[in-house]
Amino acid sequence: MFFPRGSTPATPSTSSSHPRKRVLMRAGIGLLTVALVGGSLIAWRVSSAKRDEPKEDSAKTYEFAKRDLAVLGPVELGHVVPISGTLKPVVQAVVKSKVAAEVAQVHVREGERVAAGQVLISLDTADLRARYDAQLASVAEMKARLDLARKNEANNRQLLQQNFISQNAFDAVSNTAEVARANLKSAEAQAAISQRALNDAAIRAPFNGIVAKRMVNVGEKVSPDMSVVQIVDLSRMELEAGVPVSEIPGIKVGQELSFTVDGFATRQFQGKVERINPAAEAGSRSISVFLSLANPELALKGGMFATGKLAAQSRGAVNSIPIVALREEGGQSYVFVIEQAAIARKPVSTGTRNVDLGLVEIRDGLDVGAQVVAVKMEGLKAGAKAIVKTEATEVGASSSTPAAKMNKS
Repeated sequence: MFFPRGSTPATPSTSSSHPRKRVLMRAGIGLLTVALVGGSLIAWRVSSAKRDEPKEDSAKTYEFAKRDLAVLGPVELGHVVPISGTLKPVVQAVVKSKVAAEVAQVHVREGERVAAGQVLISLDTADLRARYDAQLASVAEMKARLDLARKNEANNRQLLQQNFISQNAFDAVSNTAEVARANLKSAEAQAAISQRALNDAAIRAPFNGIVAKRMVNVGEKVSPDMSVVQIVDLSRMELEAGVPVSEIPGIKVGQELSFTVDGFATRQFQGKVERINPAAEAGSRSISVFLSLANPELALKGGMFATGKLAAQSRGAVNSIPIVALREEGGQSYVFVIEQAAIARKPVSTGTRNVDLGLVEIRDGLDVGAQVVAVKMEGLKAGAKAIVKTEATEVGASSSTPAAKMNKS
């Protein structure tokens, strides 16, 4: 085919590809822009997070004054054993009926004082009196039979001496007299029982005390061994406390101690060790110690809760630190100590505590002379740097600033 000079033949495929290229280029530029923006956002968040991250604890430096630290060393603690328990009267009794009868009269009420032998409750005695009278009649009958048997025995003895009767006949008469004597004794015993039952219809107080509880009222029927009145003697109180087996060697009968009782604020009551149980409880592995308290004013009542401290025999000086230095976590005791200008955490096992002195025995975990942090500071971590200020530095420091402080490097 012939084309004029200077002219170019049309190529449809080439001209149609230009719009497609422009679309692809625009899409690529858009994706590149999104990637750049996303990368910048991620980089900004990472840098922002790094700025917000707290510094490591190892970058902290804690300053302590001498008074902020305690040195583990021997101290005489005086070994005190805490005692607590519920008070109860030493002498108390639940009075019971000995006979079956109807309550005729009640002479006392709760809280009233009674004397030994005083009638508390009177029972109806009609039936008891009838039984007693019947037994007295039986005794009279047995006496009459015995008298007749004795006369027959005396007459037959004379006949035997005159050989008018045989020995066997006399023995039969004599045996009848012996039976009559036995029957009389039995009747007299039954009469005595009936008389005692009649006397028991008046239920009496066994000792001087106070009526704590009355269980029956007029018109009720009581049976033998049925509880009717509870009486307590508050002049002497007793406290039973469980003491660990390991503390028993330092406790002796007769040791004195002071008690505080709920409801009496700071009033002190004096007591002493009365007796010690010879066997330990199977479950708790503790031994019961019984302590008695004089209560002349009758101020203490049964059921009150008392606490005291028993000064057991001292075991001498023991390695101790202030209780405030001791920390607890997960049932484990530990302390913070200063070692080589750094804070270290040391697990320890404790022993005797003396709350009055504010000291606790350290049995294991620390060496004598260890410097223990004896102030409560939040955020202490093992590995942090520690500086103990000298006396000269402390004199120059302001008295208004805390003894222990933290510097951030």
